[in-house]
Amino acid sequence: MRYQNKKVAVLGLGESGEAAARLLVEEGAMVTILDAADLKKLRSKIERITPLGVAILAGSDAEQHDPNFDLAVLSPGVDPGTPLVQNFLRKRIRMIGELEFAFELCACPVIAITGTNGKTTTTQIVEQMLNACGVKTIAAGNISPAFASVVKRSAQLDVMTLEVSSFQLEEIRTFHPQIAVWLNLAPDHLDRYASVAAYRAAKLRMFENQTADDFAVVNFRDELPPLKAKQITFSAYVDGADFGFRNGSIFYRDEEVLAMAETNLRGHHNAENLMAALGVGVARGLRFEQMVPALRAYRPLPHRCEPIRTLNGVAYINDSKATNLDALEKALVSETRPVVLIAGGKDKGFEFDSITGVVAEKARVVVLIGEMAGRIERMWSARVPCLQAASLASAIEMARQAAQPGDAVLFSPGTSSFDMFQNYEDRGDQFRALVQSLPEK
Repeated sequence: MRYQNKKVAVLGLGESGEAAARLLVEEGAMVTILDAADLKKLRSKIERITPLGVAILAGSDAEQHDPNFDLAVLSPGVDPGTPLVQNFLRKRIRMIGELEFAFELCACPVIAITGTNGKTTTTQIVEQMLNACGVKTIAAGNISPAFASVVKRSAQLDVMTLEVSSFQLEEIRTFHPQIAVWLNLAPDHLDRYASVAAYRAAKLRMFENQTADDFAVVNFRDELPPLKAKQITFSAYVDGADFGFRNGSIFYRDEEVLAMAETNLRGHHNAENLMAALGVGVARGLRFEQMVPALRAYRPLPHRCEPIRTLNGVAYINDSKATNLDALEKALVSETRPVVLIAGGKDKGFEFDSITGVVAEKARVVVLIGEMAGRIERMWSARVPCLQAASLASAIEMARQAAQPGDAVLFSPGTSSFDMFQNYEDRGDQFRALVQSLPEK
């Protein structure tokens, strides 16, 4: 075992860090986990991991520790610019990401799927489609479970299907997907990256180790640098791609493949997610008649334009997964009813003015929450009435008062949740529970 008796630091005790630590222990390494969070916040995780013989350093002890390790494995949620990571870099300790670490131990080819939006949906569609076609796979990575927690099962798989984020791709060296899927790119994570160009460059690393024997399934609208892999292109918005969208149906060149009305998904953005999955199948040599039944059966995950209920003629939609402007815009564009929009959340470093026109066209009223509420109101209020709410419960009540029969109350924040909630799932779960508890008028 390549890590036998090696001293390895794992930086960050999130899901990926914990999975990496467990795998390292199995590989015979001497493991120390370092996390800058307060010890009390990590207590439940520490109770799970310390029985394995893993040492834990937290808070200032972790940041100020004099590192003496053979290797450091960086969790994707830990920013390389933090004092914890910089301390290791100054000591010139070899550092890899959890994605790279697990890939080194993977016994089967990899499909990697990235994009600003649609990654989880597409990854799940690909997993369901491939398994239905007799191709054994597991979806892992950014989608959860962590790659490191399932890589030992890779010898029994035909392929590993991974959702990969820009954070995970930052530290790769040999990571080499047999099929790489590029869904889209929109401004995001500007609280971590200095520019959209830096964010894009991190995502583009997915292609750097591919060869002419590999496949790249890519969005035809995005101008990508020259790629070594064979390309399969898709677009629901412009002509010229291998997969296109006409009259509500997906086409492969001139062959009609699937009508969106036959699926449980709606909107051009979801048509592109389905096209990307079909592109993976084409790269694997599958026939459309094999793939299509699984696509028809697929049901989307919660928090993605999820219908909650219709109350007094008003539909309530949970789109908490909309953590950037592109996702919010697509949710608005796909909605055919007048909208009362609930938006806002953590300040991620980008402005909301670029979608003012779409909001003014689609929304009757906007109710704003979170850190960004005041700034968004200043950007949008000249074009659409805006209200501010101190809590999600009060935002829902304001939206309810403003909505008319036939409207949709759309909860699509357009930014992340960490100013008020644990994550987007917690945010969406709270929205769902609050809406379900509303009494009839």
